[in-house]
Amino acid sequence: MLKKILKFFSNRITVTVFAMALQFAWYFFLVLFITSSNVFFNVAMWVIAFATVLWLINQRINPGYKLIWTILILAMPIVGLIFYFVMGKSRVARKFQKELKKVKQENGELLREDPEVREKLRELDLGIANQSWYLTNTVHMPCYQNTVTEYFAVGEDWFAKYVEELKKAEHYIFMEYFIVAEGYMWDTVLDILKEKVKQGVDVRLIYDGVGCLTTLPSKYYRELQAYGIKCAAFNPFRPFLNIILNNRDHRKITVIDGHTAFNGGINLADEYINQRSRFGHWKDSGIYIHGEAVWNMTAMFLEMWSVMLQTPCDFEKYRPRQYYEETFKSDGFVQPYGDSPLDDETVGENVYRNMISNAKRYVYIFTPYLVLDNEMMTELCNAAKKGVDVRIVTPGIPDKKMVFLLTQSYYQQLLESGVRIYEYTPGFIHSKSFVCDDEAAVVSTINLDYRSLYLHFECGTWLYQTESVMEVKKDALDTFEISREIDLDFCKNRHIFVRAFQSVLRAIAPIL
Repeated sequence: MLKKILKFFSNRITVTVFAMALQFAWYFFLVLFITSSNVFFNVAMWVIAFATVLWLINQRINPGYKLIWTILILAMPIVGLIFYFVMGKSRVARKFQKELKKVKQENGELLREDPEVREKLRELDLGIANQSWYLTNTVHMPCYQNTVTEYFAVGEDWFAKYVEELKKAEHYIFMEYFIVAEGYMWDTVLDILKEKVKQGVDVRLIYDGVGCLTTLPSKYYRELQAYGIKCAAFNPFRPFLNIILNNRDHRKITVIDGHTAFNGGINLADEYINQRSRFGHWKDSGIYIHGEAVWNMTAMFLEMWSVMLQTPCDFEKYRPRQYYEETFKSDGFVQPYGDSPLDDETVGENVYRNMISNAKRYVYIFTPYLVLDNEMMTELCNAAKKGVDVRIVTPGIPDKKMVFLLTQSYYQQLLESGVRIYEYTPGFIHSKSFVCDDEAAVVSTINLDYRSLYLHFECGTWLYQTESVMEVKKDALDTFEISREIDLDFCKNRHIFVRAFQSVLRAIAPIL
């Protein structure tokens, strides 16, 4: 028994949680002591709170995000200020921001769009062309033809294709993931990577330091480096030295030899392929990309790699046709894109909103978290009121109970506007997919919550007139059949204390 207790208290996760709690407590009680014992500091705290709110109001960010933080800061200045400066802002090191901007500027000319592709889109549908142009113009990620895609409705099917393509790698494998966890899935991938390194393949991996905090040993990158795998941890957590946990690398990218890529919600952990059962059946979706559009994914990875390791990369060496001499097949239009918390643009949210506002017949949405700001709520409600068939699928078994209660707090307004809501009865749905009018779809890493939309590095794949668009639609229709549809009685009959607690959760939504 004593051995178990000692093991628990010496565990890296226990130490980390204790360190975070201690540091938060130190900040809190230090400020509380000063303000309670000195009128000057008490007044100063309120001045700082009001100054922060004024600064926040003048930022070019979503008004709903501003409003919630404003309420929290003014209602509880000490707690609100501490949480905002620790968890509410983009706080990546200035040097990182500067270097990332420099790398993007240096390589911007390499991501040039084919004018013929743009003209074809305009001829087909000007509204769709405008959605695509938003990405080309804003994040400089062009739209492509000469690309084929395949959509996977569950992680097990995605993983079979993933392993198949990894084994074909001859030149390089680039991987960037939020979570990598020891187990069957990662062991299978790691065995392939080790073998590929022996064959002379350039293998690189970026994993998120906090995303992997509970799933990998400390400084695991050193172990991988010993195998010959080039590896780096993004923004690792260091107790007592760094509690700025806001900005995470939430992307899921694999690029193989420049012509093949994978994207979607699937991390490299056993629950994503149902080798491990956590919250019933784990449903996630992914996309396979082959062709010219892979170049956007390659560039995203190389930008991050260049900045993290402060090593310049010759991007030209990794173009799609560098190691692929055959003609790429073409199936519709494909546009992978990234989203960064370091600019003033909520790209992920705007892509979603553009799809909803332009929908004519239907929009079907998968999301594990439904934490909506005013703009997104307005788009969804207006679309339904116009007669568009808007349906949203959320988990039946949640991974985070408080966030799930928060998700359910948005149901009533949506239902009253005509939006149909389903909960995935078999378990947890982690997919982040949109499909619209049999024409356009998005498969991405971007959740409908504040952290994904404002604070994380994310990525997605926008699709138009590809076969995979209809695969996403079929998946949605199949999922509706095995999910429980929510009605207004569910919302109105909830216990008063549950509804009161949900109101509190709405007030602190940005930190959940």
